[in-house]
Amino acid sequence: MNDVMLTAFRHDAHKFTGESHDNARQEFAGVPVNQTVPQSADGDAAALSRPQQKPEQTVQTHDNHYRLSLLTGETAYNRGEFSRATTESEVSDLLRIGDAETAHERWLKSDVAAAVNESVYHPYTSLKFHTLLVAALLDNYRADHEFGDLRLIVDKAGSVVPFRTVFDGDRFALRIDVNTDGNPSARLGSHPWRSWSSTWNRLTAHPLDADSDKYDMTLDANLRRIQSWSTALQYIEDFADWRPD
Repeated sequence: MNDVMLTAFRHDAHKFTGESHDNARQEFAGVPVNQTVPQSADGDAAALSRPQQKPEQTVQTHDNHYRLSLLTGETAYNRGEFSRATTESEVSDLLRIGDAETAHERWLKSDVAAAVNESVYHPYTSLKFHTLLVAALLDNYRADHEFGDLRLIVDKAGSVVPFRTVFDGDRFALRIDVNTDGNPSARLGSHPWRSWSSTWNRLTAHPLDADSDKYDMTLDANLRRIQSWSTALQYIEDFADWRPD
């Protein structure tokens, strides 16, 4: 199981380097990368975040793998947060992790993975959260859970379920699973599609104080508009980092 789940965390290594899928190297930092993820988990996770027809550039002024922030309109590289040497070192460390659960924990906290988009055609998407979605779907599929049975579940912050937690912040965590443990949740739907806003709207209870906190009101209002899953999860993380104390 460990090796199969590691495939999920290493399957898009080529996006860190800007290589095309067809011409991507098979090894990076001494480990196998860019391998096919089993059980259609990668394709299903992609369908949660971007259209599946022939891709077209959606932001004419941006055509590289650096993620555009939906919050600021900038990239982490434009803000000077990463140098090439730092990026290569951090990516190598991230991909070389040999234990899948440890890899999951590191991806949840990774800044360098958050700096890359899932697709150059959709620069607001996030490689970090796409990868976490792939791992969550793969682990559920391996447990014989059907997509139609899966739910977005709100957990307490720090309540990380191996592979199934897709976001862990200071105030709450989010996971994809079938067992809610009595926590607020909503079904993902019958098939993978860009359904974030619909799913967020249907949560049985929300983790934000959208009635009295002006920042939570803004965050919640925007999350009710975003369709792409990786974009929405990244927006939650960016908003938390931006929000004044």
